Amino acid sequence: MGYVDDAFGLLKSNLEITDNEASLAATRHARIREHIEKEWTLDKTFLTGSYDRHTKTKKLKDVDIFAVIDPEGPQADLANGTGTAAVTALKNVLASGWDDVQADDYVATVYYAGEDVASYEIAPVFARAEGGYLMPNGSTWMATDPNIHADLVTAKNKECAGKFVPFVKMVKGINREAGDPLSPSFLIEVMALELVDTPFTRYQDEIRWFLASAIEQITDDWPDPAGLGPDVNSQMTAAQRQELAEVMRGWLGTCETAILQEQAGKEKAAVETWRTLFGNRMPRP
Repeated sequence: MGYVDDAFGLLKSNLEITDNEASLAATRHARIREHIEKEWTLDKTFLTGSYDRHTKTKKLKDVDIFAVIDPEGPQADLANGTGTAAVTALKNVLASGWDDVQADDYVATVYYAGEDVASYEIAPVFARAEGGYLMPNGSTWMATDPNIHADLVTAKNKECAGKFVPFVKMVKGINREAGDPLSPSFLIEVMALELVDTPFTRYQDEIRWFLASAIEQITDDWPDPAGLGPDVNSQMTAAQRQELAEVMRGWLGTCETAILQEQAGKEKAAVETWRTLFGNRMPRP
């Protein structure tokens, strides 16, 4: 293990959700779920998104929750209206327990200003007979199945000897340090599931290879891995995809510079170059 490898080991640890964050998130999301269950008749609630898949980076900014509505219960008629109407109805339920609740076309969000875990996004959904769920999508509903997403990530992580999840967090860390130009960040996971091969090698080499491949394919359509919802990058225009390719090309250039410095024995300089991508998340060993 060299100096650069040690730096990546520290980076991996720094991207993990802390015990305090995990404990706080557990307390908050349990309270939110219990509150909804007192007001609505649900089949169940469960955690979803990158928090559930363990690909969320610290600081943990949001937690995703699915509230599965009982199709025979008092809220069943929400399925006959728009997705937005269902989200608004859920927002009204949450507003009786929290002061800062907002809604968009997909979820109702509870905000905790000033806390480490800032927001909790709750989607009112219905189970599909053929599998998966229907979640709000503005005036309509869209099919999705986060359980398939989670299973794919778990399987890939096993194939990569437990290194895939930390790798995804690292790429997300680069994206966050740059101001999240790649949005939604779920696209990183989707692309990585296809572009990362085994055997998995060093993190620094895998990041370089991933970016080189992603630059060439970021302009493509990237389907929902579950095969149910719209393309993950459906909201991204052709021009935006080209702009993102250029941003990622800059990231790749930095990676290649750092790797060349490492190969030349300039390991401390290499870490400083990597830090321009990761910021203080990558400490100096």
